[in-house]
Amino acid sequence: MRIAIIGAGIGGLVCAVSLALEGHEIDVFEKENGPGGKARRLPVGQSMVDAGPTVFTMRDVFDQLFERAGERLENQVTLSQAEVLARHAWDDKAQLDLFADQQRSEEAIGAFAGAKAAVEFRSFSADAARAYTVLEDTFMRATKPATPLALSWRIGPMRVADQLAIRPFSSLWNVIGNHFSDPRLQQLFGRYATYCGSSPFEAPGTLSLIAHLEQRGVWLIEGGIHALALALQRIGEKHGVRFHFNSSVDSIRATGDNLEGVVLANGDLAACDHIVSNCDPDALARGRFGKDAARAVRATPERERSLSALVWLAEAETDGFPLSHHNVIFSPDYIAEFQDIAESKPPSDPSIYVCALDREAVPGVQSSSGRERLQIIVNAPANGDTHKYSSEETEQCTEAMMRSAQRCGLKLERPLPHELLTPNAFEQLSPSTGGAIYGRASHGWAASFRRQGARTKIPWLYCAGGATHPGAGVPMAALSGLQAARSLMEDRASTPKFHPVATAGGTSMRSAKTASTR
Repeated sequence: MRIAIIGAGIGGLVCAVSLALEGHEIDVFEKENGPGGKARRLPVGQSMVDAGPTVFTMRDVFDQLFERAGERLENQVTLSQAEVLARHAWDDKAQLDLFADQQRSEEAIGAFAGAKAAVEFRSFSADAARAYTVLEDTFMRATKPATPLALSWRIGPMRVADQLAIRPFSSLWNVIGNHFSDPRLQQLFGRYATYCGSSPFEAPGTLSLIAHLEQRGVWLIEGGIHALALALQRIGEKHGVRFHFNSSVDSIRATGDNLEGVVLANGDLAACDHIVSNCDPDALARGRFGKDAARAVRATPERERSLSALVWLAEAETDGFPLSHHNVIFSPDYIAEFQDIAESKPPSDPSIYVCALDREAVPGVQSSSGRERLQIIVNAPANGDTHKYSSEETEQCTEAMMRSAQRCGLKLERPLPHELLTPNAFEQLSPSTGGAIYGRASHGWAASFRRQGARTKIPWLYCAGGATHPGAGVPMAALSGLQAARSLMEDRASTPKFHPVATAGGTSMRSAKTASTR
């Protein structure tokens, strides 16, 4: 089969490799000049700085894919397991590390907040592990359940305790509050909602499973997540995948239920039998790929968009706060922070995530010599299509971010040499989203059932990526790519006789030029 994949993000790359291993002809069309999608690197000063996801978990998803391809992940990228999962701070005196070793985390929490907090952490960890175990195969690694009843049936109608363990009808904030009496720990573990672009006050308690996901292992990749994207590209090319970079898809051509192919920006038609869209489903729904494709999925209401972000990419000197690789500095008023975002404005006193890209996540690292590469993230509203961030506003956001850093003793070079990505930049990268980085927000018990699955209303057109089921993040995007490939293969196998479509004009791209492939 000839399969066109729109977008070379993690989901599209994984889908391409998986389908190529089945012997199909795969063409990947990417509007940027290289693979990765959001997992990209951008120039800042004399360095390339990671501009996308920095946390790598569920390594086994990639181990299994590389093994299918006759490779080993560790031979393609340099990996090390983080000893410190993250360093957290509330002021210049209150700091707390969570460790890969759960016992060390429990001891650290006890030293930080008292023996009662250590017991509370042990109870919370057990509940998070149970929720993860219940949902790993029934939800995360499976096709999207159509209804809550379908998920209940997968879990097991008689397993009532397991169904209750995932806490779908309580907010994450309430679940965390029932476990922890210290407000700082409530803030720390409530932050996991932002991993999928959601508010801890509105996201379901199910997201507590992210704590267990990290406890299973956080890995550092030399060169960042972009290095993983490059490795997937190499494996794909080895198995015949053709990559076309700087090749924007203008539209999807379909007549009724028959796909003809994708029309490129230069007017060429790349004829194909099937299409996988590794883009936010809203790009389809809002007509980014033409009226033929707009009926394939439903658009996400603007009020249900996930968070966007303000992202500073810097190469700067730091002092004071002893940075680890992953660091979180919390706002003194978490409710006010998310209220600002709900009012479609950047937080005035934000929590910040600081990834010190050149540091290993090990205890005892106090400082580094000279400048270091930093990615600093502040949550922001997804208003990149309705609001233009002015230079005055971005300067105010930068000052607010630096005040938060300084509150915990982190001194950043002034003026800070940086590039700032706003929701406007993320809207440009992923059109029709407002800059929402994670697709639809995970707010309320039904949010997971409203998220787009692999199959669409148009036969042979599929979706993959972090904005589709099972959700945002590197491993979830990868699982979406595997599920798109699996759905396509299952549909192909269930069709008694496959009828190739006729090419209605244009230029066939079966052997398209790939000079821009790298």
